[in-house]
Order: sequence, then structure tokens, then C-alpha cells
Amino acid sequence: MNLETLILRNLIQDENYTRTVIPHIKPKYFNGPHKILFNEIVKFVTEYGKMPNVEALNVELQKNGNIHQDEIGEVFAIANDLDKVIEDTNAEWLTKQTEKWCQDRSIYLAIMESIDIIDGKHDTLQNNALPELLSDALGVSFDTNIGHDYIDNSDDRYEFYHREEEHLPFDLEMFNKITKGGLVNKSLNIALAGTGVGKSLFMCHVAAGALTQMKNVLYISMEMSEERVAERIDANLMNVPIDQLENLSKDMFDKKLHKIANGGIGKLIVKEYPTGAANASHFRALLNELKLKKDFIPDLICVDYLNICSSSRMKADGAGGSYQYVKAIAEELRGLAIENNLPILSATQTTRGGYGNSDVGLEDTSESFGLPATADLMFALISTEELENLNQIMVKQLKNRYNDPTGATKKFVVGIDRAKMRLYDVEDSAQSLNLGTVQASTTNNFEGFTV
Repeated sequence: MNLETLILRNLIQDENYTRTVIPHIKPKYFNGPHKILFNEIVKFVTEYGKMPNVEALNVELQKNGNIHQDEIGEVFAIANDLDKVIEDTNAEWLTKQTEKWCQDRSIYLAIMESIDIIDGKHDTLQNNALPELLSDALGVSFDTNIGHDYIDNSDDRYEFYHREEEHLPFDLEMFNKITKGGLVNKSLNIALAGTGVGKSLFMCHVAAGALTQMKNVLYISMEMSEERVAERIDANLMNVPIDQLENLSKDMFDKKLHKIANGGIGKLIVKEYPTGAANASHFRALLNELKLKKDFIPDLICVDYLNICSSSRMKADGAGGSYQYVKAIAEELRGLAIENNLPILSATQTTRGGYGNSDVGLEDTSESFGLPATADLMFALISTEELENLNQIMVKQLKNRYNDPTGATKKFVVGIDRAKMRLYDVEDSAQSLNLGTVQASTTNNFEGFTV
């Protein structure tokens, strides 16, 4: 069965589907008999406020004197086939397929019409109509949300205030505190740090923590090889210094891995791309391929790291410069998080001025101040000689849409074991003591903000 017939069949059998798609489907998207049937269905729905059954559809077709003699047989044959029971058709899938079909048809027809305009074969439109014609075609969408009505939608708003949002918890108390329980779906979360401070270590630690919660993780690396990322995860989960992994016998390695697996663990996929060679579109294609080939759907995506991704919308040397380019990358990643209903964790470099700074701020974001505007959570990872001696790293909130109140948690410290690629909680007494030491040596008092 072709998609056009499947669409028509659902238009007379599935009321929810019909209400969703019928405002967006244009008769011109269909050809021949399918177009005739669609017009009759729409006419019936418009006039009677409900869907026709096959018997009613046949009666209306018999009254239609505009059907060409050559098409009558095929029209009635398709019509009589529409009342067959729909089996195992996923409503969400069909709606998405219908939307894509509408988009494809709209673009195709716009291109064909554009060719006629350019060739001077169009009766009414001129060349200056081309931009609007193509823009309308590209803008086809099934988004039916026309906005939040302050009074009429107050119940929805109340439920939103009292919702229990699903979180992916950290295994770090302070991070759970500032995020009110962990990373939420449809969010972009960014760590800001200088070279060697611990961006990749942080992401590998969070990935390992998610795995132990039986969550699936997709780790996209633009800098390290797949084996190097997996090596860091091994060090973390096996509790073995990374430089000693190579000394493990195969038997000991297998025993440790078996112990991890028996304890319950999610699935990890590590995918390496060349630096600057991949963007959100590549990641989207990867997600589709993983779902089809491995039945793998991630609960968390780590992108290591944002600045060395590419944009699907802009050229790196475009007119907007690095500001617009990096902002575009961030927007595309956040869009990917929304599409797939999951959190994305990534990182960005500090500027040269921010490197070695004991109080990194938003002004130290490398290449793009537009990046913090897009992120839901952004925090700096700060290392000083004093903190390194204590095996600690300071975290400073720069932006937080999780609604953490500003105050004592604006800055905090966590323990760091660089050998085992791990972070850990420190005693409460260490917070005020070590933060006081760091603040005493601060050279930059910029305090970030909360949105």
C-alpha cells in the first residue's frame, strides 16, 4: 500500500489523525484518483463535522459529475479499499510520515512552479515571486500550537508549576542541588573550562554515572578517538588508574567488566568524527541508524566538544563570524535535544584571558557570547594550584534555567581523581574553607547570572 492510500484510509478511520493533519494537507499534494477522494473526504468533514464511511463516500462520488470516465473505475476501487481494518499503524509515526510527505510534495511543486516562472510559462507569477514561493514550501509544518492563552490555559499552567519533571541524576550532591535533581530532557548543558582543566573528564564521569543508572549514553567525540573515550569510562567504572589499565591481564579485565555488567549497566555507544567535520544533521542521521540497526535509543548525548562541531546552517567563515557560528551550533544541538526528548551535555573552551583565571565568568566564553544565551545550564570548571593540591576543582554557575536560587551554591568544589577519571563529593566543611581560599586569590569578580 502506498502512503497516499494509507493517509486516506486513516482520514476515514482515525478521528485524532484527521483533526491533526487535515488542516495542513492540500489537494494539490495528491494526484489523480487520490486527489478526487481527498476532496470528497474534506467536503464531507467540512459539511457534516465528522468523517465519512465508505458507503457515504461512494454515494458522494456517484453524485460527482466531474470525474473523468477513465478514472471512475480506479477511484471506486481505492474507495472500497479504505474500510479495511488498520492493523498496527503507529499514530505518531504516521503523523510524522504525513508531515514529511506534505513537506516533500510542497517543495517539489514549488520547484516545478519556479521552473515555469523562470521559463515564462506561468500565467500570473513573475520571478520576484520565487523567494516567497520557496519560503512557503519550506515552512510546511504540523505545529498546531498557536500560543498560550493566559486565562483559558490557566489550568495547564498550574499543572506545569506542580509537574514532576523527569531528571537524570548526577552522582554529585551539589550538581543535583543546583539542577533540582539532575539533567532534564530537552536541555543543553555546557561546561566551560580551559585546556586540561577537565571538560572531557567531567563528561566521561557523567556518562559513566548515567550508565550505572541503566541509562543509554551516546558519546560523540570530535577530539579523542573512540578507544580513548572508552578507556576513560573503563578507568571510572573499573576504579583503576588510567595508566594501569594496560597492565591488567585479559582475565582480570574481563572479570572487572563482567562485574560491571552484572551490577546493571546501560548501553554506551562512542562515535568519533573528525574535528569540525560533523554537525547536528550528522548526529540526527546517526541516531536514526542506531535505532534501526542496534535498537539503541539514548537517554543522554555527550558532545565532546561544542566548539569543534560544525553548523548545518552556516559556513565557518560566514559573514556572522565566530559569534554567530558557535551560537548556531549551540542552537542546533539544543534543537536536537528537543527533538529527541533528552539532555545533551557538551563543553566549550575559555578565552586566553580566562585560561588560568581563578574566577571564570561568561565574558571568558571562547568565540561566542551568544553561546550562554542558548544553554539551559552553563557552569565553569576552575582549577588553581591550591585546588589541585587538594585534589579538588571549583564549579561556578554561570547560567541556570533550573531555577536554582543564587547564594551559597553559586560556587562550590568537588573532588577530582584525575587518574581514575572520577569526580566525587567533598565534606561540607571543605566548601567554605576552600572557596574562601580561592576567592582570596580571585582576579576577576564577574558573577554570571541566572535566567
